[in-house]
Amino acid sequence: MAEIHPTAIIEDGATLGEGVRVGPFCTVGPEVRLGANVELISHVVIAGDTEIGADTRIFPFASIGHMPQDLKFAGEKSRLVIGSNNVIREYATMHPGTAGGGLLTKIGDNNLFMLGAHVAHDCVVGDHVVLANNASIAGHVQVGDYAILGGLSGVHQFVRIGHHAMIGGTTGVENDVIPFGSVVGDRARLSGLNVVGLKRRNFGRDEIHALRTSYRLLFADEGTMAERISDVTELHGDNDAVMEIVDFITRDSSRGLTQPRPGRAT
Repeated sequence: MAEIHPTAIIEDGATLGEGVRVGPFCTVGPEVRLGANVELISHVVIAGDTEIGADTRIFPFASIGHMPQDLKFAGEKSRLVIGSNNVIREYATMHPGTAGGGLLTKIGDNNLFMLGAHVAHDCVVGDHVVLANNASIAGHVQVGDYAILGGLSGVHQFVRIGHHAMIGGTTGVENDVIPFGSVVGDRARLSGLNVVGLKRRNFGRDEIHALRTSYRLLFADEGTMAERISDVTELHGDNDAVMEIVDFITRDSSRGLTQPRPGRAT
């Protein structure tokens, strides 16, 4: 039931779902599984133990599932799982996991990976995420739902990017970014909340106001972070979006927290 161009190479063992289209000069490895209606437009290479969900489109010269760029990788059996309805544009690269990260790289549904985007080993990417042109995330990075990474941005290994966060173009992110946060700079600094994204996602006026108030409290110059978290919890403990930020901050992490410049928690 698949439509395969005569110049494409489909190795024995590959599984192609109903309605799959494989264009000219594509290569599909023996452990690859393509869901229904996946389209490989041309010159796409998919290798390794890689699963790609239904209705995903992959554009020319993307390289998906080849061995990770990790000097500790010793050929261990690992996987790359990509969800449904993703768009993966030209020259994008995605790698499977390693023994040091659970042997799995996992990407959700309805994401857009623009030209040259890179997802390294052991990353977890949520749903409705955008990686703009040449945005790159290093190993073990977690990216929450609806996050947007601007063009030429780079994320350090083990960093967490919260839901609905916005990473400005050419920004280098070395520390965790709170949900709903907006960061900019050659080394990322919080510049406020991603209010435009919140409005696009239909967050109400009252909820945005609660998030803004909590943001100012959490990143004020006075008191310790523990004291500020206590104040925010007392004030907005019944607000799910606010508590998502609090939970994010209090969760264990190997990285620090991206902060605003002193006096800039506005």
